[in-house]
Amino acid sequence: MRGEVLHYDEDQGFGFITGADGNRYTFARENLRRETSMARGAAVEFQPAGERARDVFPIRAQTASPPAGAPAATAVPSQAENAPGAPQHFGRSAANAPATSLWSYFWQGLTENYFNFAGRARRREYWGFCLFWTMALIAVVGTGLFIDDAMGNSGELPAVTVGLCGVFVLATIPPWIGLNVRRLHDIGLTGWLFLVVFIPTIGWLIILVFALIPTQARENQWGPVPAGVGI
Repeated sequence: MRGEVLHYDEDQGFGFITGADGNRYTFARENLRRETSMARGAAVEFQPAGERARDVFPIRAQTASPPAGAPAATAVPSQAENAPGAPQHFGRSAANAPATSLWSYFWQGLTENYFNFAGRARRREYWGFCLFWTMALIAVVGTGLFIDDAMGNSGELPAVTVGLCGVFVLATIPPWIGLNVRRLHDIGLTGWLFLVVFIPTIGWLIILVFALIPTQARENQWGPVPAGVGI
């Protein structure tokens, strides 16, 4: 079926197509047949599957014939690109693809997402941050205990350990709150629900339940489906 691209977010790998039948279809990066740019208004061919569009590829306009006697420029794909098992990159190059490893989520939380309370965060991002935050805290405690022992503070209040832990926890409060807000957005809830954390005893249990709920497999008011989510 033919259609037209309504929207495509290359950062998130998610978009919409209006089909020739008048219906709107969603598609993700993995639904692209080959690497290409999906600009708004581009004509495409696709296979409808319910409300999803699969095997999406653009309809390229035919180029004018070269003047007589002029050599024709022909792009020949390399054997490596056509070899079975060769990696395929959809929607954009691998160099520009968003990193979705557990460590990258933690690092992004401490850098570009430090004060980010908008958008969405998938479960993998949430638990990846939790994992490396815990490992970092253990490293901070170990470093503090080593310094306190070297200073002879082992029998007293471990001032260095307490100080380092305090600085670390205070420094990671903004990204931690932002991550929880984005996790709530990802399951279709308002970020203000994070305030339940202040309910004595059960507040953190409620937040834990929210963190375990799967991603909404569709765009919602807080943004498209996060990159890397299979939908």
